[in-house]
Amino acid sequence: MKTVLIAIAMLVVAALLLGIRVLFVKGGRFPSGHVSDIPALRSKGIGCARHRNR
Repeated sequence: MKTVLIAIAMLVVAALLLGIRVLFVKGGRFPSGHVSDIPALRSKGIGCARHRNR
């Protein structure tokens, strides 16, 4: 039971650390993980497979 509580506490801390910008910065949001929104990938000509298949 103690291990489960420790695991849950670690998950809560991780979620809070990941969401600090979203929670505490006005207008904060998670960074986009979409391929077309990453400049380094765009400069290499890498794009989204979903758009390529249209």
